[in-house]
Amino acid sequence: MDTSRLLFLVFMVITTAECSETDEQQCENYDQQKYNLLEGEAFYFVPYNLLYKNLIDKEFTWYKNNSQIEKISTDDSEMVHYHGGALFFLKLLPENSGLYTARHTKPSGECDIYSVKVEVLKTKNDSALLYGEINNSDQNKKVTCPDPVSYTCETMKGEFTWYKDFVICEIDNEDDLWVYNATKDNEGIYTCMCTWTYNHKVYNSSGSRRLIVKDQAIHRKPVILSATGEQFADEGFGIKLNCSVFCGTNVEGDCHASWNVNGITFSQTDGYNETTKVDIEERSKNTISTAILNIEKVSAKDFQAKFICIGMGSYQTVSVIVTLKRRESIIPLVIGGVCVLFFCVFAAGLVKFFAIDLALFFRPYFPLSHNKDARVYDAYVVYQMQNMDKVTEDSLCRFVTINLPSVLEEKCGYRLFIHGRDDIPGEDRLELVEDRMKQSRRLMVILTPGLGSGSVITDQHLSSPENSEIGGFDWQVGLHYALVQREMTVILIQLGNTEPQGYTHLPPGLQHLIRKSAPIRWPEDSRGAAAWNSRFWKRVRYLMPATPAKKCEQSAII
Repeated sequence: MDTSRLLFLVFMVITTAECSETDEQQCENYDQQKYNLLEGEAFYFVPYNLLYKNLIDKEFTWYKNNSQIEKISTDDSEMVHYHGGALFFLKLLPENSGLYTARHTKPSGECDIYSVKVEVLKTKNDSALLYGEINNSDQNKKVTCPDPVSYTCETMKGEFTWYKDFVICEIDNEDDLWVYNATKDNEGIYTCMCTWTYNHKVYNSSGSRRLIVKDQAIHRKPVILSATGEQFADEGFGIKLNCSVFCGTNVEGDCHASWNVNGITFSQTDGYNETTKVDIEERSKNTISTAILNIEKVSAKDFQAKFICIGMGSYQTVSVIVTLKRRESIIPLVIGGVCVLFFCVFAAGLVKFFAIDLALFFRPYFPLSHNKDARVYDAYVVYQMQNMDKVTEDSLCRFVTINLPSVLEEKCGYRLFIHGRDDIPGEDRLELVEDRMKQSRRLMVILTPGLGSGSVITDQHLSSPENSEIGGFDWQVGLHYALVQREMTVILIQLGNTEPQGYTHLPPGLQHLIRKSAPIRWPEDSRGAAAWNSRFWKRVRYLMPATPAKKCEQSAII
């Protein structure tokens, strides 16, 4: 072969290949079909688009594995051959596995490409041979013969035989198998076998489905469980709305929950998106469908919108409208709480500051505040004038002889027993002190800076208010009634400033009383101290009996 003839041959081959590829690109390609088949059986295949059409052989070209070299024959004696759009596998072998492609060239010049992928399996127990599951809660189960087998029997005038778990079933030879009142015992693999004759030879084609028996379904009117009429939301923030619907027992395929806005189904581009799921409770088998509406950012229009939760069962549909409500701001609550707190603190402060004033104001109106004992004196006043300078002594005399009587006796009506003023001449001193103590409700102790400092208290007698000296017996009797018998309340009044050592120089009993109740300090130099309604006198009156002792005749006292 010379060079020119070789170049011409190469040109023709390349041109033919390009034209072939160009023609194939202009053909319409249909979706590929795939079948898993059992070794030794027959398979009759026609593309879905060519079912029930009689097409001539010359319009078709079948080949294997996209190779035009492996063309399929139209000879009936071949184990794999075709007639028109129909492809025959008379006895499937593992080597028959592969991709089979048909080129259909129409008289108009148009062409279609069909393809089927065949996988030949050796064992009938392989789950890859199954044509799906029948899994529902129907009481009567319908097992349909797979389409390829059913079409083969219909076209080739074959007969049906049914097997359960590869054991023949004694039933009528039909393309559909009914299992009535199905129970768990009826579960298994159901195989539809078609026996057909071709060229005077008998062939078998089969297809299997798995039957699963679920508990009986109980349909109920859908009940919306979670959606409520109003939900609080914050503008500018996201929120999720939950729509849960109960539809019955074992009704998974017939229970649907969904949302729409203002009666219109929304799209995810609107700022809303919806996720749904169906749950079956493990024990009760109750079926609940849930749809969750996610609003990415709540806007002003969402507070005017109607979000409708829809529950669809087998026979009925229910719905409920959910609206969004702006959440009340917590700031007014905080401000209100702070105001209430400040008011309470202010009121508590006022009550504490004016507690004595309030007690004095309401004291006459409470029956328990009235003392009905037969004591003559409201207070027994005890004081001491030893070891004090002239200024302190004058201050004590003024307080005892002027300030104390003018307020408590003249303004408030109390009756006081003051030594030197109320002593009866000639009466036994010890008996006098003890008797007056018993007839007094309070023990009023006047403390001065010189009291007890550097000396021991001794018994003395007082002839006049200016030079009266009270002995230690008064203190002993008073402290005995106050601490041991607890018959008297002690009122401590401090005149002047305390000394550096404090009250450590006082008798232990008196120190104990001071620790329990601090003395009331007499503000002698302050303006208005002598007024009966001053702070000092209010505190003294608060400690005094609520009702003054009755006025008694002097003869009665004697």
